[in-house]
Amino acid sequence: MWTYHPELLATPVPRYTSYPTAADFGAIEEGVIERAIAGADGDVSLYLHIPFCEKICYYCGCNTGASGKRARVETYLAALHQELATVASLLPASARVRRIAFGGGSPNAIAPHEFMALVDALHAHFPLFDPEWSIELDPRSLTAEWGHLIREVGITRASMGVQTFAPHCQTAIGREQPVAMICRSIDWLRSGGVTSLNFDLMYGLPHQTDIDLADSLEHTRMLGAERVAVFGYAHVPHLVPRQTMIPESTLPGGEARFAMAAQAHEFLDRAGYEAIGFDHFALPHDPMAQATRAGTLRRNFQGFTDDPSEVLIGMGSSAISGFPGLIAQNEKHNGRYRALSAAGRLSASHGIARSPEDRLRGGVIEALLCRGEAQLSPCLIAEVRERLAPFTQAGLATLSGNILRILPDGLPYARVIAAMFDSYRAVTQRRFSSAI
Repeated sequence: MWTYHPELLATPVPRYTSYPTAADFGAIEEGVIERAIAGADGDVSLYLHIPFCEKICYYCGCNTGASGKRARVETYLAALHQELATVASLLPASARVRRIAFGGGSPNAIAPHEFMALVDALHAHFPLFDPEWSIELDPRSLTAEWGHLIREVGITRASMGVQTFAPHCQTAIGREQPVAMICRSIDWLRSGGVTSLNFDLMYGLPHQTDIDLADSLEHTRMLGAERVAVFGYAHVPHLVPRQTMIPESTLPGGEARFAMAAQAHEFLDRAGYEAIGFDHFALPHDPMAQATRAGTLRRNFQGFTDDPSEVLIGMGSSAISGFPGLIAQNEKHNGRYRALSAAGRLSASHGIARSPEDRLRGGVIEALLCRGEAQLSPCLIAEVRERLAPFTQAGLATLSGNILRILPDGLPYARVIAAMFDSYRAVTQRRFSSAI
């Protein structure tokens, strides 16, 4: 269904869950995060990072560690509780928390009573206005008790890291989870009141074939996930040392990856899912699909979202906060994060102040990835016209007047086209993952 142009995919590009991207962060002025939080008027979203998993997968690039050392988990949670109190004390009375997300790692790597203590702290410290709750879960450590907690808290959105249903691929990436385990987890989540369930799937995995991917897609359809994210595995062992456990020789090549991406898109389209950007899909009744049709889809550190808030406050080590004029990331090192937070200090000293130019370019990138088109200024048109020519000549995009539009055949190239408006790429030499 798509034409493979390897020369147009040759340059690795960011995923653009922010602009500027994390590769462009540097030191930020002391006190700037505190001032940003104090100025967070209106609707606010919160993200809590739990950097632990019971088992660490070979492919994972997240900031996470094994949860086996209880003392480390307990001291981290104590620091997170302190950060919750500190952030809440800075929020103005006009702030309204409308969304709360738990991610990681795996939030269910901590004990159920520890999770409920965090929920209680959120209720105690923050101005919650009937918030929408969401959580990322690892089915390997999910229990029936978590299903009861999900109902008690009122969590309606959950995301499971399925990745693949093929047993030999699971073994190769260090994530073995039988179909029966996934089905059992779904039953617990549905009985707990989850109405929007997301499956994370991956292509480009070691030893994976198109038959393996077809089987995973069919399982996903039958099990009724409302949302599906289909990511290309990013093999960057120079950045993620644990990926050295996956020999590069076992990975599908560029053309095979492209064919898998096309296969997933075609299958899910036939199965009744609507495309959300390039690599996400949702059933028509899901809020994400509704936001796409309404033209209100957004992109932030959690990927595509229907969250309209301009303020996302991240808490926990390595968590990122986003404000209209600032992106700030907490201390990545758990030990330093714990020490700063325990002292009542916020640990975000890394990030970037977003200039008006950054916000303009970020708006173009977001519009291209979320809506497939963007309105360009004359200066931007002049800047990208020559680089855009191969894409328009190949029938992947059109530039009509000041409107740049990505055509259906150009979906796999969306990130590459968006990257043309990234003024930092010429000066930042960090290596990114493949665009597909």
